[in-house]
Amino acid sequence: MAQMTPRERMLAALNRQPPDKTPKQASFTEAIMERFRKETGSRNPAEYFKMEPRGVGFKTPAPLPDLSRFYSKPLPPNAYLMDDYGRVRVPGDFYHFTKPEYPMADFTSLAQLEAYPWPNIRAKERHDHLDADVKRLRDAGFCVHGGIGHIWEISWQLRNMERLMLDFVDCPEIAEFIFDKLTEDRLFMAQRYAQAGCDLLHCGDDVGMQDRMMMSPAAWRKWLKPRWKRVWDAAREINPDIHIFYHSDGYIEPIIPDLIEIGMTVLNPVQPECMDPVKLKKEYGDRLAFWGTIGTQTTMPFGTPEEVRETVRERVRTVGAGGGLVLAPTHVLEPDVPWENIVAFFDAAERYG
Repeated sequence: MAQMTPRERMLAALNRQPPDKTPKQASFTEAIMERFRKETGSRNPAEYFKMEPRGVGFKTPAPLPDLSRFYSKPLPPNAYLMDDYGRVRVPGDFYHFTKPEYPMADFTSLAQLEAYPWPNIRAKERHDHLDADVKRLRDAGFCVHGGIGHIWEISWQLRNMERLMLDFVDCPEIAEFIFDKLTEDRLFMAQRYAQAGCDLLHCGDDVGMQDRMMMSPAAWRKWLKPRWKRVWDAAREINPDIHIFYHSDGYIEPIIPDLIEIGMTVLNPVQPECMDPVKLKKEYGDRLAFWGTIGTQTTMPFGTPEEVRETVRERVRTVGAGGGLVLAPTHVLEPDVPWENIVAFFDAAERYG
């Protein structure tokens, strides 16, 4: 088979057709980035390891607005804003992990939600660069994705997860307002990425735990399924061929058919500790591509380099049969992942892909 460009290779895999070799991708924590720079002298992992996909994104305004007045108690001095939705994080005591504070935790009325200073995602300066950025990357031969973020995750990080789940029963109008507000923003972002020429939309919500979903499938179908369908349909009205990449950690097997029904074409990250990638390939490989499958709870931190290579080879042989696989660790690589295992992952992807 003739050698493909990175974009051709990615699109073949996403379209469930055999690529010349299986595409690959990985994301690093800052600690791993420091090790990468020390080991390689490079500052660009995607370029150094020849990862096929490239991403573009909306700009976040700077400085971020001061929303401290919406919190029920004074924020710790080390708290910091994540974005202009008002999501706040306080550094934890384990690597890069943090804990949230919730600006809407004490809201009791729609009037409070209506008065909240929601960000203006549609502001021209946030997205007018996208057309040029996508063209530059596509002209360079890359498959381009745009990230539209989350609905469920942003909602509970504003409201508090327990409070939001209680809203499902006690105050459904509050849950509806937050979900609808975030859906409209995701919808606009999806349309802009489609207009700019992105090949792929990155989106999703962590709704899975290790061995079950964090909400019932029925609740997901009521609250999130129709909203994601609106978003994906809006992008497909502009570009019918755009791929929909849906991310959820953990176990989400009960809703995979629903996700396919509303338009998902790429499932991520397919944690092998939670769902069997080979089983999913057999059940859904005629309709889905899979992005991930290399465990970050097991193989990457605790395997030997040879075990990493063997896992990559086995995934290519099974999940990658006939196309439909983008090799990747199932989450960002944490500081406890040995450098030798990272090298082994990329070496094996090149050798066996």
